[in-house]
Amino acid sequence: MSNNAPTQPTEKLAPVTRRELLRSSLALGAVASLGTYTAAAQPDGPALRERPALKDRRFTSPAVESAIIAVAKQIDDPELALIFSNCLPNTLDTTVTPGTFEGKPDTFVITGDIDAMWLRDSSAQVYPYLQFCRADRKLATLIEGVIHRQARCILLDPYANAFLPSPASKPLSWSTTDDTTMKPGVGERKWEIDSLCYTIRLAHGYWKATGNTAPFDAQWCEAMRTVVQTFRVQQRKDGPGPYHFQRTANNPTDTMMLSGYGSPGKPNGLIHSGFRPSDDACLLPFFIPANLFAVASLRQLAELASAACHDTTLAQSAHGLADEVSAAIAKNGIIDSPESGRIWAYEVDGFGGRNLMDDANAPGLLSLAYLNCVDPSDRDLYQRTRAFALSTANPYFFQGTAGEGIGGPHIGLGYIWPMSIIQRAFSATSDAEISEALRTLRNCTAGTHFMHESFWKDDPAKYTRTWFAWANTLFGELIVTLAKSRPALLRQSFAPPQRAQGAASR
Repeated sequence: MSNNAPTQPTEKLAPVTRRELLRSSLALGAVASLGTYTAAAQPDGPALRERPALKDRRFTSPAVESAIIAVAKQIDDPELALIFSNCLPNTLDTTVTPGTFEGKPDTFVITGDIDAMWLRDSSAQVYPYLQFCRADRKLATLIEGVIHRQARCILLDPYANAFLPSPASKPLSWSTTDDTTMKPGVGERKWEIDSLCYTIRLAHGYWKATGNTAPFDAQWCEAMRTVVQTFRVQQRKDGPGPYHFQRTANNPTDTMMLSGYGSPGKPNGLIHSGFRPSDDACLLPFFIPANLFAVASLRQLAELASAACHDTTLAQSAHGLADEVSAAIAKNGIIDSPESGRIWAYEVDGFGGRNLMDDANAPGLLSLAYLNCVDPSDRDLYQRTRAFALSTANPYFFQGTAGEGIGGPHIGLGYIWPMSIIQRAFSATSDAEISEALRTLRNCTAGTHFMHESFWKDDPAKYTRTWFAWANTLFGELIVTLAKSRPALLRQSFAPPQRAQGAASR
C-alpha cells in the first residue's frame, strides 16, 4: 500500500445507510431475536463539522450538557474547548436509537459512519456517560437499553462482533459471502475475545454507577453463562470448537488460515481469539491483551453474578476461569525482549512463537491500564511494556511532523490513531507527557473539531473516518477526567493547529 495517501478500512466498503437499516421490516420472536424499536428513524448522518442542531440530536442528556459547560470553562485554549464540546456528546448526538422491546429499555448504537452495532464499540461509546447516570435517570435508562440489547446479541451468536437492528435487516455488504455460520441479525462474525469482555465491563460499570440491578434479568444471566462457556470452548483443549471464518478479500488480515480456524496454538489455558479489536486477524492465536481483559472481566462477572444474578455457580465458574487464564498468562504471555526486558507479548502460540508489537485499538498493551487489566503487583511489568509500545521497537509506533503515536495494520504504515494518543494520556504519570498528548490531539483534527480513526503522521488533513464516535467520546472522557484530577493542565495555551495541505479521506 502507498504511504502517501490515506487508505480506507475494509469495513467502509459500500456501507449500508442508517435509513435503509431502520426502514427494514422488523422481526419479533424468540429470546435470541434482536427485536424492534418503538422510536422513529432519525435523519441521515451529520456532516460532523460541529454538533448537529438540537432538533437533529438523537438523545440529549441535561447532565452531560451541564458537564460540557462546566468543563469547557476550565479549558483556556478555545480550540481544545471546542473539540471537547463536540466530542463528549457525539455518541448521544448521532449514534443512539433508544426504544423498548418486550416492555424493557432497548438501545441500538451504531459506530458512526458504519450502520451496525459492534459489541465493543457500543460499550466503549456509552461507558464515559456512566458517571452522569445518577443525575440523569433517562440517560441511565438509555444505557440499560444497551445492556439488554447486548444480552440478546450474545444469545443470538456469541462469536459475532457486530449486529443489525433486527433479523430482517439488510446484511452488511462486505460480509454476505463470508464462509462461516451466519444468522439473520448478525452484521459480521469475527470472533474477538474483547467483544464479550466489553459487555461485562459496561454492565459492571453501570451497576457500580447506579446501583440498579434491573438490567440483570434472567436473559442477561443466561447471556453471561454463554460468555463463560464460549471462553472455555475457545481454550480449545478438546479440539478447535465450532467457530470458523474465511473471507475472500485482498487484505489477508480479513480472513483466517487453515480452513478458517486460524493459526494453531498449543492448549495451555489461554483463550484463542480469531481477530483483534481492530477487526484484523490475529497472527498468533493467543492474543495476550484480550486474555488479560478476559481475566479482569471474569472477575467483574463473578461479582455481578453473586450480587445481581444470585447465581453462585456462575460466579464460581467465572472466578475459576479467571484464575486459570491468569496463571496461563503468567506462564506463557510474558517474554524477555532484547530491547525492553521482561514485558507482555502481544500474541503467542504456546509453541514458542511470539509477536512483539502493539496496536492502537483497545485492548492493546498500552490500553491495559485504562481497562483496569493491570494488577498492582504488575505495575513494573506494565511500565516496561508501555515503554516498549511507545518506542520504535514497536513496528506500529510512528513519528512525524504532526505527532507520534501507535497505528496498526488495519489502515497501514505511517497512520497514527488518535485513540492511542488518548490512551497514552490516560496512562501517563507526568504532566509533560499528558500536555504533549493534548497538544497533538488538539492539532490533529484538520479543522473538523472531531477525532478521527487515523491521520497521516506528517499531515493531519490526510485522515480516515470523518465520523468515529468511539474516538470522539473517549477524548471527551479524557478531558472530563483531567478536569477532575489535573485541572491545571487544561489552563495551558497550545500552539495553533497545523494547516497542512491535503484532502481528507471521506
